[in-house]
Amino acid sequence: QVQLVESGGGLVQPGGSLRLSCAASGIIFSINGMGWYRQAPGKERELVAAVNSDGRTNYADSVKGRFTISRDNAKNTVYLEMNSLKPEDTAVYYCNADVRSFTRTDYWGKGTLVTVSS
Repeated sequence: QVQLVESGGGLVQPGGSLRLSCAASGIIFSINGMGWYRQAPGKERELVAAVNSDGRTNYADSVKGRFTISRDNAKNTVYLEMNSLKPEDTAVYYCNADVRSFTRTDYWGKGTLVTVSS
């Protein structure tokens, strides 16, 4: 079985920075796309940023220029560098990965809470 474990969430003041990490473990042959989603209270889960296996990225308009997604394929890990954080970035952030193991499956982490508040 494959697991995704996020870390790096917490409380930060507006204008501050955080770095999220998500490590995939288990029997993994390869990982295609990896991404970060978020869900704020009372709202639907939305894509924040994604990176595919050859490094191409895409971002939600609301985070362009402030967030950077990257991945370390050797470590099966994806990162989200978040700068100039705003209160509206407050949400539970979930990691997602399209993993090829014995089957090809979309996996989700349990989420990490990011709170932006003074």
